[in-house]
Amino acid sequence: MTNPSTWKRSSFSGGGEGNDCVEVAHLDTHIAVRDSKAPTRATLTFPTVSFSRFVEALKEAGR
Repeated sequence: MTNPSTWKRSSFSGGGEGNDCVEVAHLDTHIAVRDSKAPTRATLTFPTVSFSRFVEALKEAGR
């Protein structure tokens, strides 16, 4: 898998050091997701369309 060069941390990263969250990176056709506390461990990837729908569903659920 291509190693994403730019990871973005969630703006909802908890208190303290702000490292209790996930990070995402945009690949060509997928979104990569990793645990910010263990960035060298497993990375999940999702098709961009599926990940976008997932995020939209979370936003709707939070309203």
